Amino acid sequence: MKFSFKSAVWSVVYLLLLLSLLTPLSVLAIFFMMIPGVILFASLPVKSFIWHLVPVAIILVVFSPIYLLLLLLFTLPAIIMGNAYKKKKSALFALMAGSGAMLAEYLLLLLIGSVIFQFDLSSYIDDVVRLTIEPLTNTSSQMVNGFVWTPEMTQDVARQTQLMIPFALVVTSLVMALITHLIARPILKVMGVVVPKFPPAREWRMPRALIWYYFLALLFEVISRQSDGTYWTMIAVNLSPLINLGFMIQAIGFFFFLSHAKKWNPVVPYLLAAAVFFIGPLRIIGIIDLAFPLREAISKPKR
Repeated sequence: MKFSFKSAVWSVVYLLLLLSLLTPLSVLAIFFMMIPGVILFASLPVKSFIWHLVPVAIILVVFSPIYLLLLLLFTLPAIIMGNAYKKKKSALFALMAGSGAMLAEYLLLLLIGSVIFQFDLSSYIDDVVRLTIEPLTNTSSQMVNGFVWTPEMTQDVARQTQLMIPFALVVTSLVMALITHLIARPILKVMGVVVPKFPPAREWRMPRALIWYYFLALLFEVISRQSDGTYWTMIAVNLSPLINLGFMIQAIGFFFFLSHAKKWNPVVPYLLAAAVFFIGPLRIIGIIDLAFPLREAISKPKR
């Protein structure tokens, strides 16, 4: 069995992260949960990887059996992502595989919770929103601030939050996989495991079909406004932000390409990339870049 001090350390890190999930630190720790598992699986043979998890599982059982479920929850996506590294797949493939596995597990947990344990996510979100907004409904705070928060506003916030659950799950899964890749890749490189990196930002391009998805999202939005059901509304509410995120990535890629072609100061594209997240209309650059050959026109040699 392959054993080293470094791999033992990462087993301990995995144990501590798992134990932190039932504490207030879980809000932050959850985004780093796949890192130890990915590093261990990508750097060790399968049998050695299993033996590194055995003592972690034994210690977790001592604290609470629920930790075993958490161990399984985050280990499976880590194995899928680590296996992509072992097979020398592209960074994008590893990202999509890891985030897709994590998203599938989230959906499976929601299904199990609702069917077996009768867990009502809508009621839970409604209670959390009401508890969070309760200070705004306090009479004294309304008198001081001159702002009146009505029960109807609370109900609208709870409804919008419930509708955005799919989008939140997708983004959370993507962010977890992205953070895992950005941290695990240099660590694995030090450990002698070669992991492909993302292509330069100037080469980032989204599929041109995203434009058709954009028009489809607009159609869903029109349908949702004319119907009373929540099905079309949920599709429109979740599809539009995801597509806009794609346009933002396209715009960022264009800014880096333009900076590289015009030989601007290296700081400029980073400032423009940050502006894309705060200035919504800038994503139109991404739409134009997808619809028209802007980059080809810029890189075309002048006669």
